Amino acid sequence: MGERLKGKVAVVTGAGRGLGRAHALALAAEGAKVVVNDLGGAPDGTGADKAPADEVVAEIKKMGGEAVTNYDSVATMEGGERIIKTAVDNFGRLDILINNAGVLRDRMVFNMSEEEWDTVISVHLKGHFVCTKFACTLFRQQRSGRIINTSSAAGMGNMGQANYSAAKEGIVGLTRTVARDMGRYGVTCNVIRPLAATRLTVTPELKAAWEKRAAAGMAAAGPEAGLPDFEVMAPEAVSPLVVFLCTDEAANINGCTFNVGAGRITLMTDPVVIKSIHKPGIWTVDELCDQVPKYLADELVNPVPPQPPKE
Repeated sequence: MGERLKGKVAVVTGAGRGLGRAHALALAAEGAKVVVNDLGGAPDGTGADKAPADEVVAEIKKMGGEAVTNYDSVATMEGGERIIKTAVDNFGRLDILINNAGVLRDRMVFNMSEEEWDTVISVHLKGHFVCTKFACTLFRQQRSGRIINTSSAAGMGNMGQANYSAAKEGIVGLTRTVARDMGRYGVTCNVIRPLAATRLTVTPELKAAWEKRAAAGMAAAGPEAGLPDFEVMAPEAVSPLVVFLCTDEAANINGCTFNVGAGRITLMTDPVVIKSIHKPGIWTVDELCDQVPKYLADELVNPVPPQPPKE
């Protein structure tokens, strides 16, 4: 057991499996007391099961740490408040919030239902807001705190995941603003885009497809073929950065976005201006039809150009 987070209290949402489980164990290994939150639902958010959270708490206690369970949903204000209250009721304070809980309802945008959209936005984006709101009430009073949010590379665009992509990129914007709202109080808020093999990112269908391709000689498994190396992509490869961002050594890191996983950590830049055109007054459409292709869009390539209809 380490002591970098000794005396600290952490809440980890969605901590029963995958990334959340890895984060909870890593935080406990550095001395933090942990609230293991997990509704225990299926990947699409349906159902509930206390066993995943219970098992992680048992693991932490077996290694000599302290932990308690919470089974509330992050998608409601009442649930978020109870999650944060669990930390205070059991350990007397809160120092760290890891927003990690999530679900998937993948569908092409033209087939996506309102319910599929609302569920994903509620769990990911609203869930991050709800827990952050109640944690920040405490953090502001004590003038300290660490928040680590969970985005995804899907936020930059991923076919069939309009709901998930919107939520995940919304979390990046939320992070930047919370960092600005709370920095004056000694609180930091950062966001990760993890690369990890979990039940949300690697489905049985996807695994079967990779194995079928390998068996057919179309590609060998492993990074040489551009296929996942599941050992390198383990959730445990992401957690050390999460723990680091909770330490005193990371006190000056605020509002940042990191890609992390498979042995690589990348600090992402915020969006920057790459080109602009300017004139006195207002542009006409005729002028834009002439100028934009020459000066703004001259090097742009459509990432998904039109294709002929399938026969």
